[in-house]
Amino acid sequence: MPTQELTDLTGTTALVTGASRGFGRGVAVALSAAGASVVAVARDRGLLEDLQAQLGDTVIPVVADASDAVVAGRLVEEYHPRTLVLNAGASPLARPLQRQTWETFSRNWEVDVQQVFNWTRESLLRPLDPGSVVIAFSSGAALGGSLLSGGYAGAKATIKFISAYAAAESERDALGVKFVSVLPKLSPATDLGANGVAAYAARQGVDVDTFLEVLGPALTPEQVGKAIVQLAADPGHDRPSYLLTVEGLSPIS
Repeated sequence: MPTQELTDLTGTTALVTGASRGFGRGVAVALSAAGASVVAVARDRGLLEDLQAQLGDTVIPVVADASDAVVAGRLVEEYHPRTLVLNAGASPLARPLQRQTWETFSRNWEVDVQQVFNWTRESLLRPLDPGSVVIAFSSGAALGGSLLSGGYAGAKATIKFISAYAAAESERDALGVKFVSVLPKLSPATDLGANGVAAYAARQGVDVDTFLEVLGPALTPEQVGKAIVQLAADPGHDRPSYLLTVEGLSPIS
């Protein structure tokens, strides 16, 4: 049986970027189960069609580049989501600093940060309705760094700042829109996480299974989806940012 908090989104619209795979797909599935109509944005048409086949009419697939400012403006205007989840991002090149180029080093700034900036800006400009929630995916790397992923950690830290800045503007203008960032721990359950795990295991001279034993239990897309529904549906989750591990959401400053 669904819990009460999983019924709180019934009749609302949610929009999820990067919804076709990994954590984004887990979020789309959880929001659908919570009763929301889900606008699923991603570049891979085949994976979006697979998601729609899984979830049925509760999902509206949109094939688009989530980092495009025009896409952000058009979709915010068209769907006016009550819940906006900014999950899309690029997989960093898993190499040490000296083996990066500026193009590889800055990739997550051009994709992840630009995406969050564009959608957050549109959410403030329109603005979204009071009671709406904008959830931006940062990363646990924003707290501890990630020396094998170029500018990834810095980009994710900037996403945390953008979300906090937007929250301040929402409060200043009495918009009633909640902005929150989520920092999931590294997990092999996503393509990005699996690449990172393999790179760090190789750097330490151990196999992946050994590295994962030290890393501890892996965060799953299902757990991430449940956490995002909690943030979207429960007004008690009112902190600006949260670390997300298998134990759940932990507020951070």
